[in-house]
Amino acid sequence: MACVVPIWLGGVLAYYLTGSFNLYLFVFTLLPALAIQIATNFFNDAIDYKKGADTKRRLGPKRMAGTGALAPESLLVAGIAFLMVALTLSLVIVVERGVILVVIGIPSLFFTYGYTGGPFPLAYRGMGELFVFIFFGLIAVSGTVFVQTGIWSNESFLLGGQVGMLATVLIAINNARDIDEDKCAEKRTLAVRFGINFAKFEIIFLCLAPFLMGALWWFVFSNAKLALIPLPGMLLALVLCCYVYQTAPGKRYNTFLGLAIVTLLLFAVLFTLAAFTQ
Repeated sequence: MACVVPIWLGGVLAYYLTGSFNLYLFVFTLLPALAIQIATNFFNDAIDYKKGADTKRRLGPKRMAGTGALAPESLLVAGIAFLMVALTLSLVIVVERGVILVVIGIPSLFFTYGYTGGPFPLAYRGMGELFVFIFFGLIAVSGTVFVQTGIWSNESFLLGGQVGMLATVLIAINNARDIDEDKCAEKRTLAVRFGINFAKFEIIFLCLAPFLMGALWWFVFSNAKLALIPLPGMLLALVLCCYVYQTAPGKRYNTFLGLAIVTLLLFAVLFTLAAFTQ
């Protein structure tokens, strides 16, 4: 879902800005993103298991390597296969929009593995949130708008920032939930580095800031609808913040993860309604 929403909203914003929408280009933007997301999940599953960050004590949803359903080596091969699928499918939009998409795409493909693997695994260095914010927010939204319109717009970076923060909530909740297990595996997430209180306030900030940033649609881009119509989603974000603030890390954070996904979806639906409201 974290890869679908930014592509979806990038398409919505492109139509809002230009009045046109190319379904063919949209499909070949979405499919490589899905393939990259699947590859990342396979790599994370295998590498976390090998590094001891995914054990039978895992509080989050069970994974294939940790439960013995698939060997880590099989997951790595599957990840490489989906990377090749992503690379092949993305050639369509590269042909349409040029080499700049190669410049963006190469780091995306590299960090699919480098998120948990390689000499500098981002997730093990406390950079997981930054990765998600950039690649599942700023780049995904602005890149989709560029593919549709051929333009890098300020509006796309604002929306990318909003979506990026809401997507980053997901990884922040995961890291808060897994803080004890990650400590044992020497996975130095921000939650491990700075403690659970920091992790909780990080989640609260990431939940609320996107809705407050919405004021920029009104004051900078003179569009009150894009600022106001998504605001009801902030009520659910506030509920999530209260739960996180009051609850110690544990399995209940899986429920909070579900609420974060619903918050992201609700924002997407409300923003879409705002963009199409006359």
